[in-house]
Amino acid sequence: MATDNQLHPRTPRAKRGVSEQLLDDLQHLLERQLELTRQGNVSNIEALSEQANSLVEKIAQAGILELAEFKNQREQLQKLCNSLCLAITAQKADIAERLSRVRKGKKTIQTYRSNI
Repeated sequence: MATDNQLHPRTPRAKRGVSEQLLDDLQHLLERQLELTRQGNVSNIEALSEQANSLVEKIAQAGILELAEFKNQREQLQKLCNSLCLAITAQKADIAERLSRVRKGKKTIQTYRSNI
């Protein structure tokens, strides 16, 4: 049976464990952001985004995603990022539409007030 070091000979076990943990943490944060975005809960997304950015910096500095052994995780993270971008864009459009309705309602109320 092959050991972990035989399966991933380029990266020492301790470093791979830290790398995998960073990638897992980033994946969890992106999944949570996506969930919150789909729920329309944008208030907590900013804090999660700051945490995710911190992890991205660490991952980029270490060059983790450049390693072939993390190809699947890189692809999964890319899919999550794309989904998150789409969800945020949809949420932004929804909020813009609601804001437009509120503004129209406000103008209507002001018009009726001035005529009373």
